[in-house]
Amino acid sequence: MPAPDQRPQPRRRPSGGGRPHGQRSRQRPSDRAKHAEPARFAAYTLLRAVADGAYANLELPSILRRHRLDTRDAAFATELAFGTLRMQGFYDAVIERAADRATTKIDAGVLDVLRLGAHQLLGMRVPPHAAADQTVGLARTVSGAGASGFVNAVMRRVSERTREEWVTEVVPEGGSTAALAVEYSHPEWVVSALRGALLGHGRATAETVDTELRALLESDNTPAKVSLVARPGLASVEELVAAGATASETSPHGAVLGSGDPGAIAAVRERRAAVQDEGSQLLAVAVATAPVTADVPARWLDLCAGPGGKSGVLGALALQTGADLVAVEVSEHRAELVRSTLGPVTALARETGRAVEVRTADGREVGEAERTAYGRVLVDAPCTGLGALRRRPEARWRRQPGDLAQLGPLQRDLLRSALDAVAPGGVVGYATCSPHPAETTFVVRDVLKKRDDIEVLDARELFRDASGEVLHDLGDGPEVQLWPHVHGTDAMFLALLRKKA
Repeated sequence: MPAPDQRPQPRRRPSGGGRPHGQRSRQRPSDRAKHAEPARFAAYTLLRAVADGAYANLELPSILRRHRLDTRDAAFATELAFGTLRMQGFYDAVIERAADRATTKIDAGVLDVLRLGAHQLLGMRVPPHAAADQTVGLARTVSGAGASGFVNAVMRRVSERTREEWVTEVVPEGGSTAALAVEYSHPEWVVSALRGALLGHGRATAETVDTELRALLESDNTPAKVSLVARPGLASVEELVAAGATASETSPHGAVLGSGDPGAIAAVRERRAAVQDEGSQLLAVAVATAPVTADVPARWLDLCAGPGGKSGVLGALALQTGADLVAVEVSEHRAELVRSTLGPVTALARETGRAVEVRTADGREVGEAERTAYGRVLVDAPCTGLGALRRRPEARWRRQPGDLAQLGPLQRDLLRSALDAVAPGGVVGYATCSPHPAETTFVVRDVLKKRDDIEVLDARELFRDASGEVLHDLGDGPEVQLWPHVHGTDAMFLALLRKKA
């Protein structure tokens, strides 16, 4: 989280027609900061790593450690980098207008410097003179003195308008998909896909979809809270609360950390607890508690386990009911992450005479190899991740419409495998972190068209909050679709399917 005096604040257009940010700095580029200060340089380093294919949330901790930033500077660097990544589309439109050239004509490193500067001016409470001074210093550090004059000129032009004025300047009129894409900094195809998802899942009607869509896009641009899960039998919510978190109202196993490093909490450090979205927690609980109608095997299967968050909850709940867990992951690297995550669960299993096994295998082949071998199966299928854009700020710019066509056959094959692997009377949970109907309801319906041995359960009854009440606004069912702007969770989808006994 940013330091208190650096949190994004709405700006108001000043009265009297004066310049919104105070008097323009008259410093020449050569008089500005000679070097970038560490927090801004760390943010720039993260942006360049993301451009080279890194994941921001995985790369950030090592960059912060490498630059030895204290808590305040680390918070500033995090907000600066993540906020810039989220709003990159909007800032690019501003930069193009201010620079009078397409962003494709600007050196990639210089463009990242300008994006960071634009976020400081338009999205953070950084004084304009400090934003300009440090941005020019950053340009000199990473691109040389030749770029500093250009960066100085663009920053000056950006600072001449408030955010609201820039919205008026660069956003097309009329509220079209293209306009929303610029204003809320999402690719146009994603805006269109989310509109279709709101309608397809019954969250919105033709009359309400515009309002719902704006709320959803705004939620994507709001940093997600740090949600923790206490893995049952290994940690408790009370332990997390004693360590400084607040008990979740959404998940019975969850807590929310308002500030600070989750790794400083002993239970998290020891992997008895973890950082995990509350919707993800509820999904695992639903699979673990869905009703079975026969004496099914006391073996549970997580078919796409990496990196292991849901496996941690599922495995802990399996042990409490006297069941074993098999976690399958096709990538050896991700399988190792699962083994590490499940370390305490695996140790507890040995103590209680149960088993937790992590395998490197192709989930599409498990159903044929182990027919009817499991009582419960979770398929957390690979997807576009459109439901987790607030946590993965760069994901919106990496995904392409063609990804849906590539992922669809894999999602269907994995679900077929899971249905073969589950025993009669057992349940399969098909889940995605995407609300797109092409990855959710269409997949389920296509697979079930060719089977008469499966019934769809109403999953809504199993999504209960910390007080035991059914979560609000879960839709018409039988599937559950969560929404960031409604439930404060990632947009998780779950369909519960039971094989007829």
